[in-house]
Amino acid sequence: MVKQALGFRWWVVLLVAFIAFPAVAHDDGVPVHTDESEGVTAEADIVYAQVVSIGGNLIFQMVVVGEAGANIPEPTGDLAGAPVVSYVWPTSLDSAAVGFEPGQGILALAVTSHPDFDDTPLWDEDGDDDPANDGAVWHSHWVVLVEDEACAAGLKVQDIEEGSEPALPATWPGLPLLIDSPGYAVELYGSEVVVSVPRSALSEADSFSFDGVTAGLQVNADLHSPLLCVTGVDDIASGDLSLPGVMGR
Repeated sequence: MVKQALGFRWWVVLLVAFIAFPAVAHDDGVPVHTDESEGVTAEADIVYAQVVSIGGNLIFQMVVVGEAGANIPEPTGDLAGAPVVSYVWPTSLDSAAVGFEPGQGILALAVTSHPDFDDTPLWDEDGDDDPANDGAVWHSHWVVLVEDEACAAGLKVQDIEEGSEPALPATWPGLPLLIDSPGYAVELYGSEVVVSVPRSALSEADSFSFDGVTAGLQVNADLHSPLLCVTGVDDIASGDLSLPGVMGR
């Protein structure tokens, strides 16, 4: 697995202690606590989410009732109509913070699995020397989410209109979407999903608010706009996507 996060080995030691006491917020940070939800599968049922700064990294953490990452979707054999499963931290950060044009929508960190396609061409997550076959391995993205009534859940990853040339991050994977594939380290610890984001990767990381979401997405069967829809939201940590969490410093 690619470990692009700075100082990965030494922050793991700090992280183990930090995870062992998840009810304690770091400094002035505000985590999001929530009860178990009826009718939500255990691996998608969020009970806790937070973001804290440790060393030179921002640690995004989500805790679910069941085994995190147990819900890898069944492959369909085709990009068109391909399902995607995700753990998502919507934030108050502007889309420009990671290299997109400003004011494009909700900037969210997402951890996804989708066996039918690979959208991390720079990274070889499974270590087999083929960077184009890793879609099922849980991996990280920045995505820009916007409303679209054409999508079942009313949200999509923002499309890039044909012929337009918006500002894009250096690790944009080449899809006609506002999506970035930065290769941040993703770790699954039982019921926890943890992502390490170098603070240097964000242009405005002093303070921001966030939420926790588990959701399913699907590639458009006709491969046109909207290309990647949110088809169902399993759970929202706040209950109303109000972004009540505050990054701890």
